[in-house]
Amino acid sequence: MRPSELTAMVVVLLLATAVATANQAMVLERAVPLKGVPLGDLRELDRARQARMGVVNVPVQGNANPFADGIYYTSLKLGNPPKEYTFQIDTGSDISWVVCKGCRGCPTRSPLKIPIELYNLNSSSTSSRISCSDNSCTTADESGSKVCYTSDSTSSLCGYNLTYGDGTGVSGYYVSDTMHLDTIMGNQHFANASASVVFGCTESLSGFISTDGILAFGQQQLSIISQLNSLGVSPKKFSHCLKGSEEGGGIFLLGEIVEPRLVFTPLAGPHYNLNLEGIAVNGQNLPIDSSLFATSNK
Repeated sequence: MRPSELTAMVVVLLLATAVATANQAMVLERAVPLKGVPLGDLRELDRARQARMGVVNVPVQGNANPFADGIYYTSLKLGNPPKEYTFQIDTGSDISWVVCKGCRGCPTRSPLKIPIELYNLNSSSTSSRISCSDNSCTTADESGSKVCYTSDSTSSLCGYNLTYGDGTGVSGYYVSDTMHLDTIMGNQHFANASASVVFGCTESLSGFISTDGILAFGQQQLSIISQLNSLGVSPKKFSHCLKGSEEGGGIFLLGEIVEPRLVFTPLAGPHYNLNLEGIAVNGQNLPIDSSLFATSNK
C-alpha cells in the first residue's frame, strides 16, 4: 500500500481481521508501525488524510477600511432549496446566526449595496427547530447564551441572547438546516459539499449590522469550524489571508495549508491570542520582563 493511500498519521488505524467462526479471536494489526517510519512518509500520510477530508473554501469580500466596508464578509447558501445569504466573518464569537422573517429591528438594506435576505424556516425542507432537550442546546450553554422559552408547540425552544463588544444585541432561537459549501480536494478538484449545521434564527436586533448575519469561527463546539470538523467535513483548522483596505477581499480556508510550507506559532486564550515572548530592536532584545506579556482567559 502506498503512503498516499493511508488515512492516518501518528494516530494509527487498527485493521480488524474478522475470522470465519465466532469462537476464534479477532486479530488487530497496525496499519502504520509506531517506529521506523520516515518523517517524509508521515507527511505524505497527513497530506492524504487532509485530502480525503477536504478543504472548505470560503470566498472573502470586504476590506478593513472603516470609511468603506469596514468588515470582511462571505456568501453561503442555506436550506433546501438553497438560498444565498451574506455573513460577516467573525473569529471572536462562537454562535452563527442569520436574520429571520419577522425580525424586529433588523435592517432592510445594507450600506454594502447587497440585498438583505431574511431566513424563512418554513421555506426549507431540511430545517428544524432545536428544543431545550436537544444535545445541541446543552452545547449552546457553554457560551452562556442558552435561553429556554415556550413556543406554540408542546416543547420549549432553545434560544439565545447575545451582546457584542460594540453593544449590538441579538436574540432568537436555534435551528438546524443544510449549509452548502465549496470543497477543494487534494487534487485541486472543486466539489460541492453540504452539512446539517446548527445556527441562530434572530428574531430581534438592537444595534447595527451590514449583512444577513454572523458566521462564527470561534473555538467552542457550536462554532462553524467545530461543527464541520465533528461532521467530518473539514479539519479543525483554518487559514486566512486578508488583503488590505484598498484592494480588499482575501482567502479563507477551513483546513490546513500544507504547501507552501509555513511557520506556525501556538495560539492561546479564547480569542486566538498570540503569546508574545519579547521585543527586539535592531537585533537586540529589550530588557522587558516576559511576565508583562502574559495573557489569561479574562
